Amino acid sequence: MSDTEELKQKFWKALDDSPMLFLQLDSDPHSAVPMTAQLDKHANSAIWFFTGKSNTLAQGGGATATFSSKGHEMFARFSGTLITETSRERLEKQWNSVIEAWFPGGKDDPNLLMLRMDLGRAELWNSDLGFIDNTKMLLGFDTREDAREEHTETTL
Repeated sequence: MSDTEELKQKFWKALDDSPMLFLQLDSDPHSAVPMTAQLDKHANSAIWFFTGKSNTLAQGGGATATFSSKGHEMFARFSGTLITETSRERLEKQWNSVIEAWFPGGKDDPNLLMLRMDLGRAELWNSDLGFIDNTKMLLGFDTREDAREEHTETTL
């Protein structure tokens, strides 16, 4: 398995473990808000989000997400396009009690909006360099080459 594929797998696992990220419209950097990514392991290039129709993100378009894993071992920045998801089947699949807490009208709440982010370019960093590389850093050794292997630019 290539370093890139390994980093992508680590990213997806980290995002699944802690699906909180910051999401913003590329046209409006001030629109960045924390969101919970709704994942589907069978959907290779999309993530879903639930929001209100009055939220700035509702206008859709180009968007960028930034992510830091629970233990800060994985970082990511990825881009894509936000599109209104109209599939009732998808809504049923992604719906859960946490989302329901935000929408008192349930799945038919008039303010409910489901967005799909069709994913594009990504930059991934694995900061968990391991015991040996961390020890080398503490002793002042150059670990830049080792760290390069823990970074990639790819598509999701």
